[in-house]
Amino acid sequence: MKAKDATPGNDEVTIISTGVKIEGTMTSSGNVRVDGTIDGDVNASGNITVGEHGHIKGKIDADNVIVGGKVSGTVNAKEKLVLEANSILEGDIVTKILVIAPGAKFEGNSKMSNKEQKAPFETKTK
Repeated sequence: MKAKDATPGNDEVTIISTGVKIEGTMTSSGNVRVDGTIDGDVNASGNITVGEHGHIKGKIDADNVIVGGKVSGTVNAKEKLVLEANSILEGDIVTKILVIAPGAKFEGNSKMSNKEQKAPFETKTK
């Protein structure tokens, strides 16, 4: 019987359950699902999913991001960002593909590009 490789990969998921609150920066080499609250930045080499009751107050940086709950902060999704029905996103977006379902709320600026970019945006004053 072959032993399982202990190196985390993109197929593993870190779950922040309902009722759990994390303060500070979170970094993962795999996928992350947030059903609790994170007050800080979240960086993942894989995908980040914010569940219906999840809330992230900070910057998100991942390959793909799915929001079903609430995000207050900048989102940098290298490939795709999906805002599901009843989700709330208050902040700026940088992604290649943006999908907004009916009922989702988005307040901020969006920038779509095939190049990998990082937010924040430059604001122009008159």
